[in-house]
Amino acid sequence: MKLRHSLPLLIAASVLALAPAPAVSVDPDRAPLPPERPWHGKSEALIAKAGDPWITPSEKTGLTATPSYAETRAYLERLAAASPLIRVETFGKTVEGRDMLVVIASKDGKDALDPAKPVLLAHSGIHPGEIDGKDASMMLLRDIALRGKDGLLDRVNFVFVPIFNIDGHERTSPYNRPNQRGPVSQGWRTTAQNINLNRDFMKADTPEMQALIGLFNRFDPTLYMDMHVSDGLDFQYDVTFGWQEPQYTHSPAINGWLERVYRTKVNAGMKAAGHIPGPLVLAADDRHPEKGLMLPAFPPRFSHGYGDLRHMPAILVEDHALKPYRQRVLGAYVLLEQTLRTLASDGAALKAAIAADRRIRGPETIAWKTKATPVRDISFLPMRNEYYRSPASGAEEVRWLGKPAPAAVYPLFGSEPDVTVTPPVAYWVSVADREVIDRLRLHGIRMEVQAQPRTVTVDMTRISDPKLDAAPTEDRVMVKAGGFATERRQETYPAGSVRVPTDQPLGALATMLLEPQGEDSLFGWGFFPAMLQRTEYIEAYVIAPMAEQMMARDPALKAAFEKKLAADPAFAADPEARLAWFYARTRYYDTRYLLYPVGREVGGN
Repeated sequence: MKLRHSLPLLIAASVLALAPAPAVSVDPDRAPLPPERPWHGKSEALIAKAGDPWITPSEKTGLTATPSYAETRAYLERLAAASPLIRVETFGKTVEGRDMLVVIASKDGKDALDPAKPVLLAHSGIHPGEIDGKDASMMLLRDIALRGKDGLLDRVNFVFVPIFNIDGHERTSPYNRPNQRGPVSQGWRTTAQNINLNRDFMKADTPEMQALIGLFNRFDPTLYMDMHVSDGLDFQYDVTFGWQEPQYTHSPAINGWLERVYRTKVNAGMKAAGHIPGPLVLAADDRHPEKGLMLPAFPPRFSHGYGDLRHMPAILVEDHALKPYRQRVLGAYVLLEQTLRTLASDGAALKAAIAADRRIRGPETIAWKTKATPVRDISFLPMRNEYYRSPASGAEEVRWLGKPAPAAVYPLFGSEPDVTVTPPVAYWVSVADREVIDRLRLHGIRMEVQAQPRTVTVDMTRISDPKLDAAPTEDRVMVKAGGFATERRQETYPAGSVRVPTDQPLGALATMLLEPQGEDSLFGWGFFPAMLQRTEYIEAYVIAPMAEQMMARDPALKAAFEKKLAADPAFAADPEARLAWFYARTRYYDTRYLLYPVGREVGGN
């Protein structure tokens, strides 16, 4: 995860060196990493001894390598066969046809989970090179099933997806992640369709994401955790985690529980096990960490932004890439265990916060922009670094030295609201837009399917100056508009069309998907290409004399045309553009061109 900005700022415990230090690498093809900082902690006692019949594949290597999909599946299915607390199910198939696996750890039996118990739903391998959580979960599940930690399931249920992006996981190589210290071979970041799953939560194009959202709808998790490995800069923390910042959240009660309860208890447990937990942050400028840190309002294409929007408590975990794989896996184990313990002790309060947030109705910020000045300061544990002039880049580059720097306070940059809307009573989507209706249904958004045609009064949006991105993003060509204007219209929606009320727990999610100005709206993701196409036309021999007649009888129109000619030389020199200007002002023009087809119901119908 990278956000790069050039923002003026503060503090550096750095020096400018004159030349780069020589790189030391056993394999000349492997990227040289900063010096490794030695680590030992109490969590090392979690590692199974050699010869243990339930030692995990990764433990056999000293937690330096990670097993294949087949090896992972075989171990988990063997564990499920040995313990009634564990079951392994398939919940979908990848593009290449591999079964997607979910492990359910519970004392509730096979019929259904007790709805009174909190549910932790976590996954690893959304980016398969970042696979720490898989090996940590295999150790933890083993210890729950067979090594006396079954008490963790007395008051909590644990649902875990060991590998989310399985096809990418199997595209493994020692050369997939140059910024990361282990495992020895790592999976590929994107799916077989070359889609980054952590950009697919809203548009949900991939079968993998559609399957995961199915798990959300099935289990309604009390807490959702997405496990990653972060790079970009060096720091002392080995495990960082966070959620949407309080000033950006759609779920303030949930956010308060995460800040006050979760972080306090989990940090304490991790520190006791010998780890250094820290806050989720990005560098404002990777080359110059002294400029400050960045934590923006994450759009809901990302996991924790999506969870926040649907009032599902969501934690983004970023183990630190420059720490050894062994240390990171153990940190992930402790994090998962402490999360289960915290849900057992405080899950009822979190459930109450979820219920409170799902009752929220009112204005929603659907787009954010970068704030030029810091939003606050943040305490941070950096590593020492120096600068040198690189003969390769010709620029000043940072070199990390592998030694702790003194604790410091950094400015934290973030976001401010760009577009805020008051949701309508309901949205209307035509049966003609079946893909859109399918996506709304997939997310679990409640809708009313119309058995008969309905004529309703709605507000609709006319866009201007649409622009398609020059290159695709995650298998779609995104759309931006220069302007948005509202029109009140009478619209007839055919049978099969849907009315989407916003007075529902997923109302904020519906608003973000259906408001065209939303930064992750379905309009922005290119779900409405037909509205950008004008299909009817008029010949020059018809419109030219017609335009002359229009100017003759309407002096104001003539004046507007002459003003346009004077202000826009390119327009004045383009005969087709001049005639098109008049055509757009005739009754022959397509009234649905650039009309966003989703209606906003602002009163009763």
